[in-house]
Amino acid sequence: MENLKAIVIGAGMGGLTTGLALRQAGFSVEIYDRVSELRPAGAAISLWSNGVKVLNRLGLGKAIASIGGQMERMAYYSHTGELLTDFSLSPLIQQVGQRPYPVSRTDLQTMLLQALGPDRVQLNAKCIAVEQDATSATAIFENGHRATGDLVVGADGTHSAIRQYVVGHSVERCYVGYVNWNGLVPVSDDLAPQTSWTLYVGEGKRASLMPIADNRFYFFLDVPLPKGIESTPETYREELSGHFKGWADPVQTLIQRLDPNKTNRVEIHDIEPLQTLVKGRVALLGDAAHGTAPDLGQGGCQAMEDAWILANYLTTTNLSVTDALLRYQAARKERVADIILRARKRADMTHGKDMEKTQHWYQELQQEDGTGIMAAIAKTILAGPLN
Repeated sequence: MENLKAIVIGAGMGGLTTGLALRQAGFSVEIYDRVSELRPAGAAISLWSNGVKVLNRLGLGKAIASIGGQMERMAYYSHTGELLTDFSLSPLIQQVGQRPYPVSRTDLQTMLLQALGPDRVQLNAKCIAVEQDATSATAIFENGHRATGDLVVGADGTHSAIRQYVVGHSVERCYVGYVNWNGLVPVSDDLAPQTSWTLYVGEGKRASLMPIADNRFYFFLDVPLPKGIESTPETYREELSGHFKGWADPVQTLIQRLDPNKTNRVEIHDIEPLQTLVKGRVALLGDAAHGTAPDLGQGGCQAMEDAWILANYLTTTNLSVTDALLRYQAARKERVADIILRARKRADMTHGKDMEKTQHWYQELQQEDGTGIMAAIAKTILAGPLN
């Protein structure tokens, strides 16, 4: 199909990657976002090899390598500091054919925007409705603007306005049961080795340090808590010191060293797997289609897979736009449902929903040489479209 025009709602990772993939396929693309300034949600993201391969395919291999962290090893410690397992990720990289890149979300967004070129995103454009007829689809904005194209892509995130139109009912987000604090700190030997993903686990909680570019660690701290507890940056350090009392020295050092005003605090949610991802000429993509807990590190990667598959079907099938979108849905529905459910299951195990299972996992880590962990990661990666 030639000379298609796509209206993309949302300029997050999924929307920008979609815009790039569609433009490279020769289509006209307009990208809209409701915000007045593009600022990524969250500090950083672990881009596993399936996501990196999509970026490679879009000609961004060198760019992502230059902003990605060099993660060579993975290590688990008990919360009191005993080493449980430490292993090289080299066998995983060899198996899947691409190294992962933990990356600052700001760096990733900047890279995608530069690849798209200047003035590619129209800001202050809040999409409130979509409509379609036999030949076109239209996004309707709060300011009265209407954008019409051959298709509309709803990449408008976990609070998607387009999702209800596509699935026919409102979709409630599900609280997964834990709160995540995340941010960036300078690399330092008293926190973790510079090329290792280091995790401390215990009491249903996690403390993690992951290398990203420019001598920084991406950190996160997870605590199972009831939803809705009020919290402000002024109290983050005190709260975390309480939650991680008695934990190993590097965790204490991290809590003292983080900048509360540049730390994000997120109550982790997902959504039930959707039975439909498209309606006629309107498709859901990324978190709008499959909001997932971050416990498999696949949220951003799945958005990138979506973008690649969508562009691929619009390029390679010539029956109709609606036919291409149905093929996109068929290719993605089970894949993303599996990611949501496995991430939720892992979140439960990691965060002490059934503490007996969590304790059993801690014991398993002591016997782990990396083979089992890497096999699970490889299985997720190799189920992607560019395996």
